[in-house]
Amino acid sequence: MSFSRTKTRTKSRIKSRIKTVLVINGPNMDRLGNREPGIYGTMTLDEINAEIKERADKLDIKVQFFQSNHEGDIVDKIGSAKTDGIIINPAAYTHTSIALSDALAAYDGEAVEVHLSNIFSREDFRSKSLTAPACRGAICGFGGKGYLLALEALGNLR
Repeated sequence: MSFSRTKTRTKSRIKSRIKTVLVINGPNMDRLGNREPGIYGTMTLDEINAEIKERADKLDIKVQFFQSNHEGDIVDKIGSAKTDGIIINPAAYTHTSIALSDALAAYDGEAVEVHLSNIFSREDFRSKSLTAPACRGAICGFGGKGYLLALEALGNLR
């Protein structure tokens, strides 16, 4: 199966820098800290979110957090987002969810995909992201610091 999508909307609609960001985490991310620490590290999602909030405050960006193990809830959250940007770790839905890809493509802001592990150095099925083509960019392999890199990237968009 071949799947390819590029965002066709222009980026000229960005009138000013990103001021609000929604951070979305998908299935099993609520189990961080205990779940396969050799792959995902020992930080909990709350600890990662605290670091994101601290960096967002320094960048003068308002940040919101959302985690769900349910695909439809994530689709709904993207569809109702009133933020300038989204940082999303779709977790396992990265490789399976056309619905999330469609929701991100319809989102009227900028999105960055983040993964704690390097998805390209793991099982073959993990090297294909259905959601990344609907995002401005993707960051993987830097643990929780990847979210901070994504926040910096969004904060520097003009």
